[in-house]
Amino acid sequence: MVNERFHSGGRFERIGAYARARRVGPFVWIAGTTAIEPSGRLHAPGDAYAQSLYIFARIGEALEAVGAEMRHVVRTTAFLTDMATGAAGLVRAHGEVFAGIEPAMSAVEAGLTTPGMVVEIMADALIHDTDGRIPWP
Repeated sequence: MVNERFHSGGRFERIGAYARARRVGPFVWIAGTTAIEPSGRLHAPGDAYAQSLYIFARIGEALEAVGAEMRHVVRTTAFLTDMATGAAGLVRAHGEVFAGIEPAMSAVEAGLTTPGMVVEIMADALIHDTDGRIPWP
């Protein structure tokens, strides 16, 4: 059975002993992902739409690293610092990225670690074929 981990080099992964992506068999979990760029700079401070698009790109890279694709995402959970000002941007980005895929989605208001960081997103995926069958022995 496949048992893989992907580490993106995020600043807390080593300290917290966690992987950005974890795959066991056909199941994939993506850890809470923010818009911190590799340089350590925050991408698009205060802009939920731009941060969400950036985060979804990072999630796509993590999925690919363990043999999955965005089309396999079955659930997303987002954490917003302010639902009133950030939900519209998150929902717009989610709609663009997941058009035709339509995973289950939840959003929760929460505090985040960096000023200007307004969204964090995690995702769950199940690797399946186009008919929804799980091609697993």
